[in-house]
Amino acid sequence: MWNPDFAPVEDVAARLYGWRRTLCILSTIYRGTDSCPGLVLGLDRGGSCVGRALKVSGADWPGVKERLDARELPTKVYLPRFLLVRLSDGRDVPAYAYVVDRSHWQYWNGPKAEAIRLLRQGRGKGGTARDYLAQTVSHLDAMGIRAGALHALLAEVDGG
Repeated sequence: MWNPDFAPVEDVAARLYGWRRTLCILSTIYRGTDSCPGLVLGLDRGGSCVGRALKVSGADWPGVKERLDARELPTKVYLPRFLLVRLSDGRDVPAYAYVVDRSHWQYWNGPKAEAIRLLRQGRGKGGTARDYLAQTVSHLDAMGIRAGALHALLAEVDGG
């Protein structure tokens, strides 16, 4: 969401229904390792979430999709899907998204104490899981998206 790796031709506030943003993926590459995983966000069933719909030009789509899939699917924990999102102007449009595969071994749905431990320990080639959470909170704040539960969790990870 905050690191698209392409220049969108349009960037619009949007809501995705039926899916929620939640810490549900054990990160073993970017924010952790196989022996010491971190925890990152994914789209899991239920609820809804606010984010951004980033439009890609038709000519750029094949290359953008290839780069995104290479980045997001190294362990196949995500399932790529076209999902309907509601734009801020009320239009419903299809959006390419990655939802968590609940049958994958990296899917995580545990207690808060374990989430805190995973966020504190995770360190991978993209940095720490703790910093990933802090960057996410910061970017959600900058976009005007309320993320009170993530703020509270970050404070707990930081010992507060």
